[in-house]
Amino acid sequence: MTPTPTDVPTSLSELVHSTATDLVALMKHGEASVVEVLEAHLARIGETNERINAIVALDAERALEEARRLDARFTRDRDELPTLYGLPIAHKDTLPVDGWVSTSGSTVHANRVPAVDHIVVERERRAGVVTIGRTNVPEFGLGSHTFNPVYGQTHNPWNLARSAGGSSGGAAAALTARMLPLADGSDTGGSLRTPASFCNVVGLRPSVGTVPSWPDPTPWSRLSVKGPLARTVRDLHLLLSVQAGEDPRFPGGRPVALGPLDHTPIRGVRAGWSTDLGLGLPVEPEVLEALRAVIETIATAGATITEETPDLSGAPHAFSVLRAWQMEATLGPIVDAYREELGAAVIWNVELGRALSGPEVGAAELHSAVISERMRRYFTEYDFLLSPVVQVAPFDGRLDYPHDIAGVEMHDYLEWMTLPSTITMTGCPALSLPVAFTTDGLPVGLQIVGEPGSEQKLLEFAAAVEEIFAVTGCQPPIT
Repeated sequence: MTPTPTDVPTSLSELVHSTATDLVALMKHGEASVVEVLEAHLARIGETNERINAIVALDAERALEEARRLDARFTRDRDELPTLYGLPIAHKDTLPVDGWVSTSGSTVHANRVPAVDHIVVERERRAGVVTIGRTNVPEFGLGSHTFNPVYGQTHNPWNLARSAGGSSGGAAAALTARMLPLADGSDTGGSLRTPASFCNVVGLRPSVGTVPSWPDPTPWSRLSVKGPLARTVRDLHLLLSVQAGEDPRFPGGRPVALGPLDHTPIRGVRAGWSTDLGLGLPVEPEVLEALRAVIETIATAGATITEETPDLSGAPHAFSVLRAWQMEATLGPIVDAYREELGAAVIWNVELGRALSGPEVGAAELHSAVISERMRRYFTEYDFLLSPVVQVAPFDGRLDYPHDIAGVEMHDYLEWMTLPSTITMTGCPALSLPVAFTTDGLPVGLQIVGEPGSEQKLLEFAAAVEEIFAVTGCQPPIT
């Protein structure tokens, strides 16, 4: 079922409902100023953010100063506009931003103001964005439900009683509520993909190394990546074109080949479809029901779809081991210094890492190579792997996480994220595409996985699928 878009309040400018690509074009041709675009989004934030709590550390005056500066600078040379000229953005609160409070959702960093931009922020600013604030996250970005002791909980615009996902939950909620045209995020176990699925926006976990990360305490990690969120595939491609590309400060980078987003027919595409990645994972029936209809439609459009899954056995365990090791390495000193100020999830993650042995970490590292080889072979036969993004629809926001899925108990807050975190272990690019709704009107995303380095091909296919289902433009029933 596709919800009927709600009427737009007459007090709001139609600018907030335009795509990022269209907004840049409007400003380039002088049909809208940067100040006008910003004021429209600030008005939207004023109307909706109190209920959703997606954008934090808002500084409208500083943003307006930057908007006026951009308008004055490019009054005459409009053909030389930077890629993201004039687009308002709030950066994820786990990314350091020069001169802006960067809390990571923890009271430990409640007053931290970095003196450096993360590479992603640096590139977006150089490309012409107007920073307005931050987007909300779980404490230290841990988990796929956005709540923290500094700013509180982010609510899902499709149903304010439901989770917006995480850790990029504030970013996804702000996008779907039309408070922002674009958003940045990061993904370890699904932090770009799960909130995208829950909020009916597009989220891409790029291939490892596609988007550089600096400053970063673990620059060689295969688990954590930075990436884009947007309301359409074309807008996501626009933001990725700015974020991606090698940088000498990031040793794990890879070259990226992104061209124009051409229309690619679905006919002839070979894809595997898996409901549970061959791992016997429980998935809510309403999620599977919605996605099976989607898969049938894609097949009718000409794709050859086979129920075939790569062998991903052992990937969930390897992910849990390597993630725990990374959590201990990065957050262990903070736990030692500030234990009494931290949430239970932060301490639990660090203690998991401290219980590991060297051979356990070594075995997980070795198994990651096995998984990579299995995926390489899989993509010699298939163009894409299709699956649910996450095993549940947006859940009750009062919960810390779903404690059972389809009648199966979840033993900890990582287990319910097994489906997206398993794909993390492959190192492949994975996109959450809005395609359907449950009978209760909650969004359901389709996960599309490609071979490493195939972002261009992946986005072209996603754009073709997007045209069929046309749900990315649906507006949430904010009342």
